[in-house]
Amino acid sequence: MDLVVLKTAVGAKAWRRPLEQAAKQAKTFALEFEDVEPIHRAFAPMVREQKFDVSEMAIVTAIMAFAYEKPLVILPVTLAARFQHHTLIGRAKDRPASPGGLRGHRVAVRAYSQTTGAWVRGILQNDYGVPPDAMTWVTQEGAHVAEYKDPAWVERTDPRHKLTDMLKSGQVDAAVFGMDLPDDQEFAPVIDKPHEAAQAWYARHRLVPVNHLMVVRRDVATNHPNVMRELWGVLESARPKQAGAIDMFPIGVAAIRPAVELLLRYCEQQSLLPRKIRADEIFAEAASFARLTA
Repeated sequence: MDLVVLKTAVGAKAWRRPLEQAAKQAKTFALEFEDVEPIHRAFAPMVREQKFDVSEMAIVTAIMAFAYEKPLVILPVTLAARFQHHTLIGRAKDRPASPGGLRGHRVAVRAYSQTTGAWVRGILQNDYGVPPDAMTWVTQEGAHVAEYKDPAWVERTDPRHKLTDMLKSGQVDAAVFGMDLPDDQEFAPVIDKPHEAAQAWYARHRLVPVNHLMVVRRDVATNHPNVMRELWGVLESARPKQAGAIDMFPIGVAAIRPAVELLLRYCEQQSLLPRKIRADEIFAEAASFARLTA
């Protein structure tokens, strides 16, 4: 039987090699990896053109794609997660004394819909009492989902402007960084003792902030259910080994639901969605395949 070749975009370092190795044993499909650097450059083409058969995707982008009825199936598998308190940075010399000091100020982020920013805004609103419209959010680009329009408290800047330069020059008072967190003594976290704050947050919520999931083109999933079943088995076997007590790669609907439910509440608060969505809606198609609810 000919293998179904799946054009694949996965940049998560913890997953890439284990997934390559596990997929070699598949009997129904082969993964053909395309390198996209940084991986977030794969998200808009996947949402708008379904450019890949299988793709890593930021969870907020995936939820928005579902809300706007894009032909994608979202798999409950965490490709990347991290605690977010340390990603909100200000100038060391004059950063706000607390997150509350951001009221009335300007905060930069690559895009308002960026997942890291959504988690940070959720923390600011629900833990520190600072809602998103209490600040002006300065962005470099729009959402990966073209239909989405930023709310009134968001403004766009020249995409050639670096967040670090805007922060140093005083154009903004704080900025949210993802994997590109700067190593620069001119900057310091806005949230005091961010790693301790993240531990306390975890103690309250008992979940990890999921950043990236995996999605599959709906036509591929519909036309090749046997491939989907075997792909899920490959993903289970490729799940990265973990040394710590906290599961940073929750997989399966039950395991990932708490993080998704909290993020959906944050998205509602931040005007990121056109309608109210339940977590089980998002994974309904994926759950129709064998063992995906495990």
